[in-house]
Amino acid sequence: MITISTLPQHLPALDGIRAVAALGIVVTHVSFQTGTGWALAERFDYFVAVFFALSAFVLWRRPVNQHYYRNRTARIAPAYLVCVIAVILLFPEARTMDIWQILTNLTLTQLYIPDGLAPGLTHLWSLCVEVAFYLALPVIAWVMRRLSRRGRLAAIISAAVLSFAWPWLPFVAAFDGEGINFQIWPPSYILWFAIGMLAAECEGRVKISSRIRPVAWLLAAAIMWVASREWFGPQGLVHPEPAEFNRRILAGGLFAACIVVPYALGGPSKILESTIWQFLGKISYSIFLWHVAILGLMFPLTGISLFSGHFTLIFILTVAFTIAVSYASYELIEEPARLYFRGRKRQATAAAAKPATKTESPA
Repeated sequence: MITISTLPQHLPALDGIRAVAALGIVVTHVSFQTGTGWALAERFDYFVAVFFALSAFVLWRRPVNQHYYRNRTARIAPAYLVCVIAVILLFPEARTMDIWQILTNLTLTQLYIPDGLAPGLTHLWSLCVEVAFYLALPVIAWVMRRLSRRGRLAAIISAAVLSFAWPWLPFVAAFDGEGINFQIWPPSYILWFAIGMLAAECEGRVKISSRIRPVAWLLAAAIMWVASREWFGPQGLVHPEPAEFNRRILAGGLFAACIVVPYALGGPSKILESTIWQFLGKISYSIFLWHVAILGLMFPLTGISLFSGHFTLIFILTVAFTIAVSYASYELIEEPARLYFRGRKRQATAAAAKPATKTESPA
């Protein structure tokens, strides 16, 4: 765990990266539901890897404190619960959900039961994985507390390498479309989190020139192109074989490294720190939460059928409505929840400090 006090608390460029990642995920879902058949757009799902690496970098670069779980809950739960409840109550497709689907979607455990991914909420599988990382992080930090930096680097890399064995385990590889898909459980994505953790370990010791960023973006685009080829692995929702899945994970990890590391270990970015990208970064979590439900509404709104094209129109409308809803979600749910929990934290800190204050010597 990084504890260097001279590191900046906040890196605005990473907020811009969050915005780019959120819109990239919108692209892949709009492309699929409009039936464009653009294989390259399908690989915009690698922006999920960017989200994982960003979270790992931000959380691993600072020590876990007593308010860690409270802070994570305040960040994730309020907006998530409102979104899930709204979809369950208001979207016709969600009315087919059974009680177990409802309960698991409310508790971010839908990944761990058969058919847990519900209409309008299917994309939240990745949030289940991210929350598993949040839960495990203090344990990981405690286990590594006595390791040197080299030891931590070795442990993180070893865990990432070992994770490639997960898809080959018999109960994972046996998935045939029925039951629980163990392939998308958290162990599969250790590499994507490891990218961020390794970057955090290098912060303050490694500096990357901003001139490398255009090259990194081109390399990321090349990785997406290669990963979109038929020979690389199955397209669409076809379940990949273990080797194909591992290739996808490796490509996603390289993609995330190209996008995240040059900004995490580099200087400011005029583009990503501009007003528009900072605004979109601020509401990026709600963009991620709401965009699939909003996308589902755009087809009846426009009279366009699923898988019948019109990508540009559906994309523009989805982004516009999603930004509006996400801004409302941020202002009415995310920010008030953050301020409320921050106030609770200050009260708890003040209460804990009172006994020590009373016993201080007048001198």
